[in-house]
This record gives sequence, C-alpha cells and structure tokens, in this order.
Amino acid sequence: MIHIESDFSFPEELLKRAARAALVHEMKPRDSELSIVLTDNKHLQELNLNYLGIDAPTDVLSFPASETDPESGTRYIGDILISIPRAQSQADAAGHPLESEVQLLVVHGVLHLLGHDHAEPEEKSRMWKAQAEILHSLGLGNIQVREE
Repeated sequence: MIHIESDFSFPEELLKRAARAALVHEMKPRDSELSIVLTDNKHLQELNLNYLGIDAPTDVLSFPASETDPESGTRYIGDILISIPRAQSQADAAGHPLESEVQLLVVHGVLHLLGHDHAEPEEKSRMWKAQAEILHSLGLGNIQVREE
C-alpha cells in the first residue's frame, strides 16, 4: 500500500503509479508499503539540516526503512518527502508539467529507498539508467533526468 499525505492538491493516482512502476522495474513486491509526503521548502530544509547537515531546501528526501508487518508479512520500505514548490520551479525550468516532475521525484525517491545512490559515478550511471527506463514505462521518456 502506498500512503499519501499532502498539503497540496495533487492527483494521488499519478504518485502511486510512479511508485509502483519503480517497484516493478526493481522486481520488488508491488504490495511493498511506503509513504509519500507532498510538502513545502521549509519542511524539506528542516529535514535536510537535521539529517544531512545541509541548511538548504531540496526537491526530494528519502528515508529508507526495512520493517515487516508481523501479521501480514508486508514490507515497509520507507518515506519519500517532496517539496511541491521546488518541484514546480524545476518543472518550469525544464519546460514540462509539475505532474511529470513529481513523478520523476517519486521514482527517484523509490530508487533511493531500494538502495540506489548517485554519490559515485558507477552508482549514478545505474540509477540514472533505471530512472530513464521507469520514466519511459510511464510515458515520460521525454523527461530529462537532471544532473546533480
């Protein structure tokens, strides 16, 4: 189950579809549980400072977990938080809709929950390739993954 919490009006089915596509691509159970929180720059800046020591807003943060519900056996893989104002700025700069940018950020966040990273060139290459393939499967092959 994909839990959505939002301070903004946003089509929840797009969020769930992007998360499921990433899970399928990575061959993880579609019933894996995760939470997606749509929030603002201030919230992400606070979390970025508290957890990463970076006093600046960011577009997406992922907090992996590895918990299994003892009754259902369902695996909870973590939380993804997305700044909608930051996503809107990035979408505007890239010339595509906010909905596309947020789906990119959901995919990026799920990949982080599943152990992908982009700190090293080889890791980044694998992660960017997976993102591109997932975005293509969502009909968003025209969305360019930004270099960080």
